[in-house]
Amino acid sequence: MSRHRPARSATAEEMLATLGRLTDRARQGAERHKARVELAEALQRSMLPAGLPTVPGLRVAARYAPARHGLDIGGDWYDAFVLPDGSLGLSIGDVQGHDVEAAAFMGQVRIGLRAVAMATTDPGEVLRRANELLLSVDHGLFATCSFLRYDPALRELRSARAGHVPAVWATAGGHGGIVEDETGIPLGILPGEVYPVASRQLPAGGAFVLLTDGVVEGPSFPIEVGLEAVADVVRFAALHGTAAEKLAAQVMGTAALTDHTDDAAVLVLLQDAA
Repeated sequence: MSRHRPARSATAEEMLATLGRLTDRARQGAERHKARVELAEALQRSMLPAGLPTVPGLRVAARYAPARHGLDIGGDWYDAFVLPDGSLGLSIGDVQGHDVEAAAFMGQVRIGLRAVAMATTDPGEVLRRANELLLSVDHGLFATCSFLRYDPALRELRSARAGHVPAVWATAGGHGGIVEDETGIPLGILPGEVYPVASRQLPAGGAFVLLTDGVVEGPSFPIEVGLEAVADVVRFAALHGTAAEKLAAQVMGTAALTDHTDDAAVLVLLQDAA
């Protein structure tokens, strides 16, 4: 019968050397992950507008918060730009998926909406043409989106939705709620889709707030509860004349209550009081 020689116990020096190698590998891995996270967030932020334009009588502000889980960046965006007729075009949306591909596709959708809006100011037609454009490139992804046109001369806001989260409104008197306009399906799914258009006047001191589902939906909140929480914030802010930048930050604060893991975007429109 053969005898097995007992394994030799590692010396203290060998154990320390092994521990040092493992620690060094862990440190290098953490540094690589941090660099990838920073690169992903930089990519996402670089595709958002550097600034927001102004038109007479309207104050606009926005906020964006990246996903909490590093590389799980999404495709949320917001945008605002002046159209050839002097009106303001606005969009907010969310691309399917949570990766660099979704973020890159988001940039294409945002720029595509801008290009289409230069040819037609009707929000429903903008979404219809953008939908056909996305289907033509056959990317395999889809996006929810709201597109709006604000006419500063009439104080009129015309909007259309493609499966996106509803907006929230409030008056200077503290009345408000969730906008329940009819919606079409998300962009990039079916050809020939029609997107209904809603029109409304923005009253003096009134607020109109657009957001993505990362603001109002998470493990702690269903989306209905999150929307009601935002509606409360917007009503209070309009009643007390809160500035647009401050209101955008307050609405984004709802995302922390939901314990969200998705990225989140907020776009605030405030009509001047006079």
